[in-house]
Amino acid sequence: MIPLVRAGIAVRAAARITLAADTASITIMEIVDNLVMLAIPGAMAATLDAPLFWGSLAVSLAIAGVVAYPVNRWLIARGRGHALAHARH
Repeated sequence: MIPLVRAGIAVRAAARITLAADTASITIMEIVDNLVMLAIPGAMAATLDAPLFWGSLAVSLAIAGVVAYPVNRWLIARGRGHALAHARH
């Protein structure tokens, strides 16, 4: 949001652009990440020093990124999402 405000966009408009750019992607990634973590036995109970936690997290985020990718492409192709932010600064 800071680059948009520095480019002369009002704070309110910059906030709307920023939220529009990230909401769909982050929502999809969080849902998929949580579902995958729930599906891996023991992942939710693993501690931060356990390889199971970090391995599960890496797998879940990789899958979430693959699932969110088409949505991001669709948004950018239509001038939405991150395209809104990049068009303004």
